[in-house]
Amino acid sequence: MEKNYNHKNVEEKIYKMWEDGGYFRPEICEEKRKELNLSVNKETFCVLMPPPNANAPLHCGHATYSIQDLMTRYKRMQGYRTLYVPGTDHAGFETQVVYERQLKKQNKSRFDFDSKTLFNDILSFVKENSTLAINQLKKLGMSSDWTRSTFMLSDQVLSTVYNTFEKMHKDGLIYRDVYLVNYSPYHGTTFSNLETIHIEATSPLYFVKYQIKNSNDYISVATVRPETIYGDVAIAVNPKDKRYTEYVGKVVTNPLNGREMKIIADDYVDLEFGTGALKITPGHDFNDYEIGRKHNLELISVIDLEGKMTQDAKDVAGMNIKSAREKSVEILRNKNALEKIDEKYTNNILVDYKDNKPIEPLLMPNWFVKMDKLALNALQAVKKDRVKFNLPVWKKEMISWLSNIRDWPISRQIVFGIRIPVWYNVDECGSSHIVFLDKNKNRIEGLGKNLLDKYSLEEIGQGLQKIIAGVDTKYLISKTRPGERFLQETDTFDTWFSSGQWPLTTLKYPDGEDFKKFFPTSFMDSMWDILFFWIARMIIFSLYLTKEIPFKQVFIHGRVDDEKGQKMSKSRGNVIDPITYVDKYGADALRMGLLVGGNPAAKTTSFSEDKVRGYRNFANKIWNIARFIEMSESDAQFDKNKLDYADDKQIIDDMEKLIKEVNTKLNKFKFNLAGDTIYHFIWHNLADKYLESIKKREDKKSAMTVLGYVFKNCIKLLHPFMPFVTEEIWQNLYKKDQKEPLIISSWPE
Repeated sequence: MEKNYNHKNVEEKIYKMWEDGGYFRPEICEEKRKELNLSVNKETFCVLMPPPNANAPLHCGHATYSIQDLMTRYKRMQGYRTLYVPGTDHAGFETQVVYERQLKKQNKSRFDFDSKTLFNDILSFVKENSTLAINQLKKLGMSSDWTRSTFMLSDQVLSTVYNTFEKMHKDGLIYRDVYLVNYSPYHGTTFSNLETIHIEATSPLYFVKYQIKNSNDYISVATVRPETIYGDVAIAVNPKDKRYTEYVGKVVTNPLNGREMKIIADDYVDLEFGTGALKITPGHDFNDYEIGRKHNLELISVIDLEGKMTQDAKDVAGMNIKSAREKSVEILRNKNALEKIDEKYTNNILVDYKDNKPIEPLLMPNWFVKMDKLALNALQAVKKDRVKFNLPVWKKEMISWLSNIRDWPISRQIVFGIRIPVWYNVDECGSSHIVFLDKNKNRIEGLGKNLLDKYSLEEIGQGLQKIIAGVDTKYLISKTRPGERFLQETDTFDTWFSSGQWPLTTLKYPDGEDFKKFFPTSFMDSMWDILFFWIARMIIFSLYLTKEIPFKQVFIHGRVDDEKGQKMSKSRGNVIDPITYVDKYGADALRMGLLVGGNPAAKTTSFSEDKVRGYRNFANKIWNIARFIEMSESDAQFDKNKLDYADDKQIIDDMEKLIKEVNTKLNKFKFNLAGDTIYHFIWHNLADKYLESIKKREDKKSAMTVLGYVFKNCIKLLHPFMPFVTEEIWQNLYKKDQKEPLIISSWPE
């Protein structure tokens, strides 16, 4: 063995040995264990990797995948038929934003391309960089079966997602309705939440009087958008606000159009903002939209796709927003409904990330999933512990969410995603709004019936960017074009609609051999921030399609913060690049820093370079113990019945307690405690005490036999935490006696 342990000379070599030997594949492991007369457990153990972005570098949160790999290595050594299934996500929102930033450097934008061309260009961009995340995961030591890797836009995934949508539609679970989206009248398109930002501005804050019916009293409401008063349908106050208690349930008159509106109570209203009373405009404000749904209020649009006021805004119809605002203020003043104006009010304006142009929340048609019955099945499974959680709090939160679930809007107005397999007959959707590039690459938009008078369907189809069909428009569901007069829906599925089927798509549901062998899976690890987005929906989809849970055990880990307990962010300058630490200290040190240096099960866990550096020193410590054994190795076989020294008996007793304690802690998912127990045993019990004591013996032969036996078991226990250094030591010390590599050796019992 080399004098010093150098991870740079070891990790790539060891990983190649594992991968070339097929040790990540359950079939090969089982075959090799049988050849070596090692026990083979008939049970399977399957872990699904949460798919990272295919073309983005890993961040510190991805290093928590070490939890999944730890469990995989632990069960593999126990003889289970173990499969750790990897995959990568297309990450529609994020990937499209990254690609568009590249286009911007070329003085181009997504609006220069038809949807099909843009999709293919982004897909090519992803494929060019698709090995980035995978190669970095390998550097972290993930023992995944890469031959089974799944990409979220593969044909097999698309087929499964399309089949699910079609089945849900046949079962009456899919419907269309309007939904509030981020819309840019300037660009003529929608933007995802990731594509919008808030900028600070100084705007006039108008205090408007709403007269209470059959009374001389009025309620004053503060707003920066008086032009949207035409879309007001209620006034909301906080139920705890004693100023308005007597008014709740009464009716006020809309000062611009005379509409009668109820005064409602809702906890959302901020007692400190403005007058404490809030005008509710569900058609043009996201918070108002949620309040409107809760109270079953009418949805009214007073701004159209061109940024002009609609006929519902009678006095300002056809005006642009700025002009309509000025005119509305004039009308309010003339009606003596304008109480006062704060000219220096500071507020946040929602704009697009591209040009900082204003975003208008607008009601647009959307596809929804009815969730009540689906959620009920998942709720029962969680309550009955068919799916178990590592902490009671996560079960409680899951039950609460499933008990209060709402229908799910599943369509997104982006290009890079799985396109919804819905087709519209152009002869039956003349009122649909269509945007396309003509043969000269000019951007054309208008109603379908008008466009077809000037352009061929072929030209529209080839340049299609967006089609917005009304909620009552007839449609067909098909994986392929059902006829020459059809255009496909341009909306794509919410990424969680496809990600929610990850246990099925990765295992090739319904006929794949892996699905038959490994479903339901055994262990799912994820952070709490996607407990509802992802974990809940995987349970829902699996129960709906297979009547079975997707996984038996869920481990929810916490967010990784910096050493001061602050959330990592680029603005703070405290973001940790895991690969930088791997290059500097080794993957083993990084893994221990996360798994043992903090508490993975806590909601947040602090992480620092000092911890990683400390575990790098620990790797050097066990390397030096191994070198000591190599230089002093005894040929004698260990025999527990032939222990003559008290120190020998004590270290063997301590080792057996260690094995029992580590197994107990791992089975309870106390990873940090299990790793810390091994760490202290090796450093203190074995190195500081036992090894030092035997140096004084004249006859060291029996002592070295005991030391070698104890150290071998310690290396096995440590392997799931620190796979590289332990495998390298195994190859140097024990390979001549143990033909198998450490990765498939027998776990200490």
